[in-house]
Amino acid sequence: MTESLTLDALEKLLQARFKEGFLTLKDLPQPHTFKDMQRATDRIVSAIKNKEHITIIGDYDVDGVTATTLMKLFFEEIDYPIQWIIPNRFRDGYGLSNNIIPRIEGTDLAITVDNGISAVDAAKTCKEMGIDLIITDHHLLPPELPNAYAIIDQKQPDCQFPYDEVCGAQIAWYLIASLKNALGVKIDMMAYMELTAIAIIADMMPLRHINRAMVIAGLKQLSKSQRPAIRAYREHVGKEDFSAEDIGFFLAPLLNSAGRMDDASHAVDFLTSTNIYDARVRLQRLIDFNESRKMTEAMITKEAMNCVDREDQVAVVSGKEWHEGVVGIVAARVAREIKRPCIVLSDNGEGMLKGSGRSFGKCDLFATVDPAREVLEKFGGHAAAVGLSLRKEMLEAFKTCLRSNYVTEEKETEDGVTGTLHFRDITFALTSLMKRFEPFGQGNPTPRFISKCVRIVQASPMGKEGNHLRFLFEQDGISHQGVRFKTTEMYEPGTVADIVYTVNENHFRGNRSLQLMVEELRVRV
Repeated sequence: MTESLTLDALEKLLQARFKEGFLTLKDLPQPHTFKDMQRATDRIVSAIKNKEHITIIGDYDVDGVTATTLMKLFFEEIDYPIQWIIPNRFRDGYGLSNNIIPRIEGTDLAITVDNGISAVDAAKTCKEMGIDLIITDHHLLPPELPNAYAIIDQKQPDCQFPYDEVCGAQIAWYLIASLKNALGVKIDMMAYMELTAIAIIADMMPLRHINRAMVIAGLKQLSKSQRPAIRAYREHVGKEDFSAEDIGFFLAPLLNSAGRMDDASHAVDFLTSTNIYDARVRLQRLIDFNESRKMTEAMITKEAMNCVDREDQVAVVSGKEWHEGVVGIVAARVAREIKRPCIVLSDNGEGMLKGSGRSFGKCDLFATVDPAREVLEKFGGHAAAVGLSLRKEMLEAFKTCLRSNYVTEEKETEDGVTGTLHFRDITFALTSLMKRFEPFGQGNPTPRFISKCVRIVQASPMGKEGNHLRFLFEQDGISHQGVRFKTTEMYEPGTVADIVYTVNENHFRGNRSLQLMVEELRVRV
């Protein structure tokens, strides 16, 4: 039998993820370590003193929505009027582009958050119109940088900020901290941390170094937040304390749904609600968007699965007028199903394909797609996710390019399984050890275990629609409860299988029990 992973061995594996140790808020670098932070700060202070017209330009995902919200709240707190714009995914396209330039006419200073690093043409137009442009972004640098007054992006080679993987809202948070110091105003940066933590999790930043410290602080702040939007959400889910998983799987999709199905400004309106009554109404609007998103996504996922060529290392599928707002989620679902990266494109019927890709396993999707820039109209993203558009006639050339440029990156293990575990070692000591390394998420995944030759004693449907399974498993006389969500498989009692799972503590009516959250079940023949 394969040797079981000991607690000591697991602790060493988890500790190895944190080469810098467990950082705290005291370890946060100073704002001035960002290239151009001081230059941007001085220009914004000057604009405030001279009563210039300032416009914030955000993005329609959670990171962009949150970064926009942070800037809006800051300027409200110092009582300075600004304009804010989040481009509409369907009408305007991504970020600062010439499509939204007419809406910023009359602006003296434009500030992008979570976008702008690729806005070469729009930056040129801003200059021609006499608009000073400050770009704050965290994405990978394109071959040519925009000509802007200041660019704050930690990925610039001459930037002294020590952490490469931070999100747009974190840079907005740092800009606010820098402005607070320069203006000498008293504001509570922790009140902004709760929203920043949501963005870090939603934008799948690695939950290590300062990201971990900011998320832990932000989650604590969320549990006691008096912000009407957060109070309304706590009331809706019936929870006081949130985990990173709660944010990533429930709150983030709600916030994202506005930009996916209609307009992301609804999410900003929700987060900046000034009373609980407005917050409740706006939350319900997001819930409705999210329900619509789920139905649309399920339909397109089914169609996309029928188009997949399983021979390709990176699956590329396209469909007629697939909803552009959900193609990214569909790509993630298909990638998980076929266990390889997937790019999903929507054909607008006018010769253009536009969509998103999600990585899987060790593939660096950005590095894989990057050599195909010459056949693409637009392209951006990072190792785990990309956005792109291309002319329909370039599709085959694009696929050919992907086949010859597949790039991998080092990951913990090939299949993401941390180790083999025997049922005797599934104890509260195990979950206590894991809690020390929370929050889990990108870059610090929840430990996944495999137990081999496990007997299924019982498997019964659960849930309103009976599409989940409750298990009783047994291995060498030791039993554990298990749950598997969203499955229609049926298993006969006595079936022997290898199971891949995470271990969860279940708290119910004062009782504490261990539960296996089953991800894969491989029946032994």
